[in-house]
Amino acid sequence: MSLNTPLEAQGIETGAKIHSNLGTAALVEHALANGEGRLAAHGPLVVDTGRFTGRSVKDKFVVRDEKTEDTINWGKINQPMSAEHFANLKADMLDALKGQEKLYVADLFGGSQPEYRVNVRVINQLAWHNLFIRTLLVRPTEEELADFEPEYTIINLPSFKADPERHGSVSDTMIAVSFTEKLILIANTEYSGEMKKGVFGLLNYLLPEQGVMPMHCSANVGADGKTAIFFGLSGTGKTTLSADASRTLIGDDEHGWSDSAVFNFEGGCYAKMIDLSAEGEPEIYATTKMFGTILENVAMDEQTREIDFTDTSKTENTRGAYPIEYIPNTSEKNLGPVPSNVIMLTADAFGVLPPIARLTPDQAMYYFLSGYTAKVAGTEIGVTEPQATFSTCFGAPFMPRHPSVYGNLLKERIAQGGAQCWLVNTGWTGGQYGTGSRMPIKVTRALLNAALDGSLNNVEFRKDENFGFEVPVAVPGVDSQILDPRATWSDKEEYDRTAQKLVQLFVDNFADFEAHVDEGVRKAAPTAA
Repeated sequence: MSLNTPLEAQGIETGAKIHSNLGTAALVEHALANGEGRLAAHGPLVVDTGRFTGRSVKDKFVVRDEKTEDTINWGKINQPMSAEHFANLKADMLDALKGQEKLYVADLFGGSQPEYRVNVRVINQLAWHNLFIRTLLVRPTEEELADFEPEYTIINLPSFKADPERHGSVSDTMIAVSFTEKLILIANTEYSGEMKKGVFGLLNYLLPEQGVMPMHCSANVGADGKTAIFFGLSGTGKTTLSADASRTLIGDDEHGWSDSAVFNFEGGCYAKMIDLSAEGEPEIYATTKMFGTILENVAMDEQTREIDFTDTSKTENTRGAYPIEYIPNTSEKNLGPVPSNVIMLTADAFGVLPPIARLTPDQAMYYFLSGYTAKVAGTEIGVTEPQATFSTCFGAPFMPRHPSVYGNLLKERIAQGGAQCWLVNTGWTGGQYGTGSRMPIKVTRALLNAALDGSLNNVEFRKDENFGFEVPVAVPGVDSQILDPRATWSDKEEYDRTAQKLVQLFVDNFADFEAHVDEGVRKAAPTAA
């Protein structure tokens, strides 16, 4: 389909053959013909992302200019770039486009609620990259494409190497964002997630000005018509818990909370594939046997073309991208009512937090700004204890504005809608990692179901002496002992020491936010002995 707005109208000149708005089958054919990937058994496209198997945070920059000077939270995550360096990068990448033999262009929407979506044009060197972003963003209808005018543009050239002196980069890889020029430039990385998160960062910058809360969360709707949102960092169960066959999926990763709806930013899902099984995650597993799914960096038997999801030889961050409709029971319009329940997921490898706790609005803002999870001890010599991770708003790398902007928006939204907030630990019980065991998913699902259907509000709660939130004492169908983390530890004194260690980590982390929140939120902090 021809482009309603030609590249030339954007100042982009190239002799390349332009493949615009191709469908899934055509893009898979191109990817195979170009040698970009291979077909696995049952039809998914298997690709290798090369040197980068995840986002390159140190190589991402935002142009610092009059528009962004006072609106971006500058620091290690939002690294500043001069307008001059960006101009050089833009000129050189546009020049590189002239010599391409073929380019793939997709016109897409970021956001499913029409009032708040943005028109994004993505220009790719690789066919599979174009398939990926077409899968992950919202696909316009033919009628919408006929009138499509790009507002923001992404140019992704894996073959282009940045020059630190000329472009202000720290390496030959660069992801550069100009909110003024409405342009994202991606150079020298084949990791597809840079495009997806580029659009997420864009919406995270634009939507707060319109009073919309952008969120790194999954969302679904129950048979009662009530929406639940699930905040959580990678590995906490955000995708798994939202893909519940008994509930309607709105989306698995990125959403906005407006006055009238929770709406998905995307039209697809990007799930971790490591250790995926038909028994543990049947809905997601089924997508790996569908044509149109993209599997990144997975191991494949060359003879049978079957996938080994336990193989981490390439990376533990193996991924699958698939249209959201590949999951049964998904929302037709990728949106639902404003949330009745807000769930914050954490995988606490210290084994200190209860499997579920009820939060006040002030506590919700505290734990939202903290964005806590804990990673298990790694393979590095000498690292034997869990490592606490605090990622503000459960998505610090994607939040251009100050965290307090998002925290205050969340608090306002909760107050307006009266949503009930919960902290859910999908991590360890009976001891920290290495001693205890992983929280049984059946327990997590049972407690979540009780929270979502309202029955959890009818049980007795106790106040946690370390963290101050409310914890259920007994829940039908759940062993009461597991509800009290201290009771699950054989060494109670060791639990107390570990709990106080985690409390202090929270307190130390929150010091940066204290000046930006009110007294109620400050008092929601856990209590150090």
